[in-house]
Amino acid sequence: MVPRRYVFPGVLEMNYQARRRLGVNIYLIDGGTEFALIDVGFLDELPDVLELIRQMDFSLSACKLIIATHADVDHIQGLSRAREVLKCDIAAHPRSVPAIEEGDEVMTYARIEAQGIRIPMPRCKVDRTVDEGDRLAIGDRTLEVWSTPGHTAGQLALRMGNLLFSGDNIFRDGSVGVIDAHHGSNLLDFIASLERIGRSDVEFLLPSHGPIFRKDNRLIDATIERLRGYTHLADFGTCAVDWPLMDAWEEELARGELPV
Repeated sequence: MVPRRYVFPGVLEMNYQARRRLGVNIYLIDGGTEFALIDVGFLDELPDVLELIRQMDFSLSACKLIIATHADVDHIQGLSRAREVLKCDIAAHPRSVPAIEEGDEVMTYARIEAQGIRIPMPRCKVDRTVDEGDRLAIGDRTLEVWSTPGHTAGQLALRMGNLLFSGDNIFRDGSVGVIDAHHGSNLLDFIASLERIGRSDVEFLLPSHGPIFRKDNRLIDATIERLRGYTHLADFGTCAVDWPLMDAWEEELARGELPV
């Protein structure tokens, strides 16, 4: 048996447990009589993750639920196989369901033709949808569901006491989940989700990538200001709200100004 390395009471994270970097952070919520997983990662990492759970002396049959924070391939490629092995329900936000159940390669980032990326995206049935305000009982632990769109329309965060499993909303260096119009990203929603996290009284953010960190409102505020800037620039195309440069240029053209 491998000793369990709890990052917080009732919370194990597979990267910390394995002492190596996996493709995504995978959280195990230990409710005593049963457990849940938040994301499962890539298919080729799943056997190692399941073996690690076994080595920590968890019965695989005690898995009550797998929660997909959102429908990106690095979070859900192993979902179908995990459902088959663990024989548990899969939960996701309603707006993540089509991409998961259809195995949509574009919406999940499994296929990015311009970069020659194409990996399998197995379809997986979603057994239950979860949304804002839902409460998920996992043994003696309870997760409160937050809808935090922006990176994707179906991005979820999950609160447990003073902890927030924050998905791809923000990472320790202030970066955020990919912003891509093809992916359904929305800058204004992203800003609103970050503002909500900043206003909350949670103490620690447990993201889907990288290290766990203490919530720092200065970091969040700086990230929000950066995203606000993007809403008025061409950097992210149709994710922007407007492009003031074009309005200014139109006025210059009307005045007959020439470049100097």
